[in-house]
Amino acid sequence: PVFAGMNGSAIENFSCVIYNISFMNCTWQAGRGAPEDTQYFLYWKNLRDDDVMECELYIQDENGRNTGCRFHNVSIETEKAYFMVNGSSKDSLI
Repeated sequence: PVFAGMNGSAIENFSCVIYNISFMNCTWQAGRGAPEDTQYFLYWKNLRDDDVMECELYIQDENGRNTGCRFHNVSIETEKAYFMVNGSSKDSLI
């Protein structure tokens, strides 16, 4: 099933950069319509791999909201990887 979140609650400007071969930084901005208590969680996996990896070290803004992630020991073995950011809030679907 597809769950529809509240309009404007999805993250914006998501990007990831790999550097020094095995480090990856991902960043995003909170949705402009997201409630203040919204928290985001990042997961990624390689195309051919079943293991889903959650962020090991979140980057937070001044309100304690996750707005990025630092990964180390990253190995993207194929040209494709999948990323998912889940959002949660007490008040709304994100």
